[in-house]
Amino acid sequence: MSKGLLIAGNPSSLFSALCTEAAKRTEKYAAACIPRGGEAASLDAPAKQITLDWNPGSPISTRAIIISAANKLKSIDNVILACVPPVYRRTVEGLSQAELDRFTDNNIKGWFFLVRELAVVFTARGSGALSFVLSEVQGGSRDEAPDLLGPSAAAAFRSFAQGVLNSSLNESCSIMGFSSCEPGEESAFAAYVFKVLEEGRRNSGKWHKHGKFGIFGR
Repeated sequence: MSKGLLIAGNPSSLFSALCTEAAKRTEKYAAACIPRGGEAASLDAPAKQITLDWNPGSPISTRAIIISAANKLKSIDNVILACVPPVYRRTVEGLSQAELDRFTDNNIKGWFFLVRELAVVFTARGSGALSFVLSEVQGGSRDEAPDLLGPSAAAAFRSFAQGVLNSSLNESCSIMGFSSCEPGEESAFAAYVFKVLEEGRRNSGKWHKHGKFGIFGR
């Protein structure tokens, strides 16, 4: 695994699993976590982790973490984006405008800002690796209020990832998509992501699915 690794995503067991796996394979790496409920997320971090503060809804903050990661790691060569949208179980009338704005900034706009900055870096250099990692685990019961926002954010992430996979950026760097719908398999999923990444560019341009019916690319 290249030394210049940045992991960005929602605070979740998947994000933690990816960081744990990174710590096994690199001397150091950078991590940027989406704030939880408007406040910085607090997660246990491996000793090898360089933690970066990130406000996803701010293009300035997004540019700053790219610059900071590049300075501290000497370069950014691999970036893993891990999407596990937070669950918002509300009635429609109970959803506030502030919550909606914050959710959209953090879980939809933030990915666009980050990939735009990375595209500039990777295109100028002519190399790089970008991975979209999506958890599609379904949770909750019929007795609970529906999750109004999480599925929309996950669908937006997948659509955006597919668009980037199909874009001209794929000609200058390696781009992959990963998805899993298996609850409790975050560690195995994270290990699979790194295994495919280490196999190199031949896996670029594909979605790779991890699940109980086998591991395959599509």
